[in-house]
Amino acid sequence: MNQNNKYEERLGTERMLPLVFKMALPAVAAQFVNLLYNLVDRIYIGHIPEIGTDALAGVGVTTSVIILISAFSSIVGAGGSPLAAIALGQGDRVRAGEILGNGFVLLVLLALLTSSIAYAFMKPILLLTGASENTLPYAVDYLSVYLLGTVFVEISTGLNTFINCQGRPTIAMYSVLVGALLNIILDPIFIFVLDMGVKGAALATIISQACSAAWVLGFLFSGKATLPLERRYMKADKKIILSMLALGISPFVMASTESLVGFVLNGSLERFGDIHVSALAILQSAMQIASVPLTGFAQGFVPIASYNYGHGDKQRVKDCFRIALIVMFSFNFVLMIFMMCFPALVAAAFTDDARLIETVRRTMPLFLAGMTIFGLQRTCQNMFVALGQAKISIFIALLRKVILLIPLALLLPHFMGVRGVYAAEAISDAIAAICCTLLFAWQFPKVLKHMPTNK
Repeated sequence: MNQNNKYEERLGTERMLPLVFKMALPAVAAQFVNLLYNLVDRIYIGHIPEIGTDALAGVGVTTSVIILISAFSSIVGAGGSPLAAIALGQGDRVRAGEILGNGFVLLVLLALLTSSIAYAFMKPILLLTGASENTLPYAVDYLSVYLLGTVFVEISTGLNTFINCQGRPTIAMYSVLVGALLNIILDPIFIFVLDMGVKGAALATIISQACSAAWVLGFLFSGKATLPLERRYMKADKKIILSMLALGISPFVMASTESLVGFVLNGSLERFGDIHVSALAILQSAMQIASVPLTGFAQGFVPIASYNYGHGDKQRVKDCFRIALIVMFSFNFVLMIFMMCFPALVAAAFTDDARLIETVRRTMPLFLAGMTIFGLQRTCQNMFVALGQAKISIFIALLRKVILLIPLALLLPHFMGVRGVYAAEAISDAIAAICCTLLFAWQFPKVLKHMPTNK
């Protein structure tokens, strides 16, 4: 047995509280830095002399396309890694290796497919997401370069979670840090020094993602990995791919519906002027400041819950959930309240445009109101994924965005004007969080009652 297996085994033996933080904090730190490299693009772009506000709106409308493309990596990353962790908890290393190998092949195929389609229909898609005559050129400039690095994005985000499920969160953190820090350095060089504008921001991003992907593959192909990426397992297996799709469809829907919502929100706001499209880019960035660290914390606790679920340790699964719920809810609540109280401070980080700052100041408290309890949903939904509960996870993913937000975003502006678009986000976030929590309280005991016994 590989001597590095001690990293996996600690998932089932170490004290839960320090273990959760030991696993989660590197992922949270990585996601914070990863967030920077999304925000840094917008901060630099928003401050480009003369064109900053329009350029920011242009890059903002590409976000929906980028989120949709990146969402495909979650089929493997969020769908495959919990299955691999459960297999490791059951001692089935062959199945875990097959899941990883099939995941890698699937990621490459998805990257080629999605980038090709996005290139072929770029302008119609961007116009559909809310690009105007003024902002379309900036959107095309950014996306046409960004799509060249799709395969790097898919590999770095889709396979990094498999490093975490081996009990190696620090290695996973470094893979993100390498790309994020490089992007922060390259952004001002390409945007301002080389005068490449939004194309420079996109180029900095794909170079950085390529380095992250190289780090991930370097570790998974090395002898240091307890669950290595092996060529013998890179053969398409219908059953394994379908099992990944079944569990991964929930996080995919959750991520991809963010894109669909971007289409709807940008399209609704564009009728009220480009200033609101620019404001939405800032508001969504503010939302990311809370949601991205929650994603990082989930990357830490999900492998622990999955491993112990596969190992048949009911009490450790309960302990893991309780800790995650307290931490994720508290962090999200405090941060949302802060941003709702000081919206102009947040906006000023992205732009010098007084009119844009004022628009954000008026709309941010309403837009983020429902997010105050969103930590409940993120914890419960990720726990469902960790326990392999695919059907419930899919429903929750659809509830917030497809069932609630999109209809409300189309309906409320008829009664409330532009404020209706922002109110739709708040209402859907609050209702979805409450429904998800009640559903989890009902289903969690049933799942534990029927969990596998492998101790």
